[in-house]
Amino acid sequence: MKTMIRITYTLLIALFVFACQPTEKELKNASSNVSVSPTNRAQLSSEIIWEKLNPARGDQSPQAGTIWGDRKGKVATGFLAKFVDGFSSPPHIHNVTYRAMVVDGLVHNDDPNAANMWMPPGSFWTQPAGESHITSAQGQSIAYVEIDHGPYLVKPVAEEFDNGEKPVNISKDNIVWLDHKESGMIYNEQVELAYLWQQNGLNGYLLKVKNGFKGSLTHHGDVFHAVIIKGEIRYMASNKNLDPGGYFTATEQSKHLLENAGGTEALVYIRTNDKIELN
Repeated sequence: MKTMIRITYTLLIALFVFACQPTEKELKNASSNVSVSPTNRAQLSSEIIWEKLNPARGDQSPQAGTIWGDRKGKVATGFLAKFVDGFSSPPHIHNVTYRAMVVDGLVHNDDPNAANMWMPPGSFWTQPAGESHITSAQGQSIAYVEIDHGPYLVKPVAEEFDNGEKPVNISKDNIVWLDHKESGMIYNEQVELAYLWQQNGLNGYLLKVKNGFKGSLTHHGDVFHAVIIKGEIRYMASNKNLDPGGYFTATEQSKHLLENAGGTEALVYIRTNDKIELN
């Protein structure tokens, strides 16, 4: 069933892409007066503070490091979950739906009785609130996890419920990429974009930034979160090299000057409430 959902989801994303393309004129007009904002901020992965994801499990709990928001509060939040090699959770549910991307290692997330389907770095999945599942890791593994509101809680399967959502697993090899000829938001041959999700006026994008890229990412909304999933991006305004778990943001429309000087392809996850533009 997960395989069918994954294929269907990929096709729906491909159709959604062409229905939601902003025009070149719209983007160029909107970006003409956008400059680097004083609210721009970058954060290193080394600044993340780690704690137990599920304190009730003691030393067997994965580690959690908040990147933005407040995992224990009521606001939207993005955080890293770190698993030791061979980790496998007992069946459980969450009180809120989450989205996630594999950052390192291999992660399996599915029904308790499902066969292992290991997702490599760059893969994307969603876990509906109330649905019983397990999460396992092969190798030292890290995932970026995002919720639209908190708190993020782990609860027993006795409290399982159906919220009407269906889970989605998309391996990195099934992600649909668009280049500068196919997306109205890209004007640089060294960047590709994938649409991951859209809900309640928010969008989730994944950027593939090729080695040697030097340019700008402009966003036109007042919600903007960017997390490095793979590779290394230099954030020019603060001269910081952001590795996986590194983060940059702004609270008003602005331009972010970026460079991929890490020697390999980079992946950047974007959460925003308006258009973006890559030059």
